[in-house]
Formats: sequence, C-alpha cells, structure tokens
Amino acid sequence: MAFREFTSTAAQLYDKWIKDADPRTKDWPLMSSPLPQTVIIVFYIYFVMSLGPRLMENRKPFDLKRVLVIYNFSVVAYSLYMCYEFVMSGWGTGYSFGCDLVDYTRSPKAMRMAWTCWLYYFSKFIEMLDTIFFVLRKKHNQVTFLHVYHHSIMPFTWWFGVRFSPGGLGTFHALLNCIVHVIMYTYYGLSALGPAYQKFLWWKKHLTSVQLIQFVIITCHISQYFFMKDCPYLYPIFIYIIALYGIIFLFLFLNFWYHAYTKGKRLPKVLQNTTVQQNNNGIHHKKD
Repeated sequence: MAFREFTSTAAQLYDKWIKDADPRTKDWPLMSSPLPQTVIIVFYIYFVMSLGPRLMENRKPFDLKRVLVIYNFSVVAYSLYMCYEFVMSGWGTGYSFGCDLVDYTRSPKAMRMAWTCWLYYFSKFIEMLDTIFFVLRKKHNQVTFLHVYHHSIMPFTWWFGVRFSPGGLGTFHALLNCIVHVIMYTYYGLSALGPAYQKFLWWKKHLTSVQLIQFVIITCHISQYFFMKDCPYLYPIFIYIIALYGIIFLFLFLNFWYHAYTKGKRLPKVLQNTTVQQNNNGIHHKKD
C-alpha cells in the first residue's frame, strides 16, 4: 500500500515537473521519457559487470582490431562534427563565455544548438561500446569504477539537459569534451593499428593530463556563475550538477593519474624500459 502511494506521488510529481520541459525536443529519439535510457544504462552496467565476463569466461578474447580502428576513427569524425556544430550554433557565433542563456525559440540557430546537444547526448551511448569491447577482448582490468561510472552517469544526466536546457553556458563542457575526445580517440585508433604504431604513442601519459586540464577549465568556467550578480539561467540545478561533476571527475582522474603513472602501472610500452625511477635512497634505476 505504501509503495503504491509512493509510486503514485512520484508519477504526479514527474508529470508536473515534465510540463516545464522544452517542447522542442520532446519528440526526438529517446526523449519521450527517461525510462528508455534508464533501461539501456542498467543493461549496460549489468552486461559489463556481470553478464559479459561470465559469457567470456571460457572463451577466447575476440580479435576486434579492425572493428576498433573503424570505431575509434568514426568517433573522432563524429566528435569533430559536434565541435563544428557547437561552435557554429553558439560558442563561435555570439556566446560570451559568461552568462550565456538558452535560446528557447525555434530560430534556425537555436534549433541547431538544441539538436547538437541531442547529438552529444546520443554520443554517450556510442561510447558505451568502449567498455563492451573491453569485455569482449577480456581486458577486465580496464573496466574500472571510474570508467563505468563515467559512461553511465553522462547519458543519464544529459537527457535532462536536452529536455530542459539545450544550450547556453551549460554546454561549454560538451564542446570541450568533444575536443578532448578527438585527441583521445585518435590515440586509441592509432593504438588499434598495431605494434608498428607504438613508437608514435609516447604521448599516452599526456592524455590524462589533457583530461585533468579539461575538468579544471570546466570547473572554472561554470563556477563563475556563482559570482555573477545577475544571470537568469532558467535551470540553475544544471549549473550545480556540472560544477559537481567537474570536481568529482577531477579527483577521480587525479587518483587514476597517481596509480597509473606515479606508481608506473600504466606507462606506455615504448617508455616502460626507458623510464627511470628514483628509490628511497635517491638512486635512479630503470623500471623493471
């Protein structure tokens, strides 16, 4: 009885709340309600954490080299396209990088920004393939909490962004993230090409640096909202969420940096035999 009352109250609150959503995006794919994406995300978590490893337990890893090359460079192209669209729909054509509000009109420019936000939202589902490929290749050590959390939370929260606030200062982190993904997936694509390209991948460690810089810039940009005297952003909750994400991911990636590179667990192969490490006596030696 209590559960039925709870669900009824929750449904009423949802109906009341969704009435304020952006009517321009309600009929777009996956936008009717948060339920379809929730099902996808839950199945993704279940597959990569439980079902997938069990299915692969007694099987050989899949050889996905060609698939990975095509996939990674396709994501590079998609990210470049989104960068262009974000720039042309606001960030290079009128946005001030300050109090940029969402344009809720149906002007071509406003609709272009809203659609670009949906493209970015959809890209988060494409990127879930990263983890699925890890499972199919039995790279279980790469299925970390940081990885799964990042790929699960981003599409979930961006559904609300597209439905309520597709544009304005809350999209700067998406543009920056697209730029970072061009760099990242270029690296992954080159890596998938095979050992002959390993000598060109000495900059692996700098990928995490780029990601850390990304979160610092995102946090600094969004935090200026808290010091503005007058910025009538319609849904400030998204500002708080972005600021919180920036801080959380900054600390998660700093933790990854510490364990991966300070402790030397994830150095690129080309550097593993040449990187020197200082021991407690101040004597330098090659890393084993």
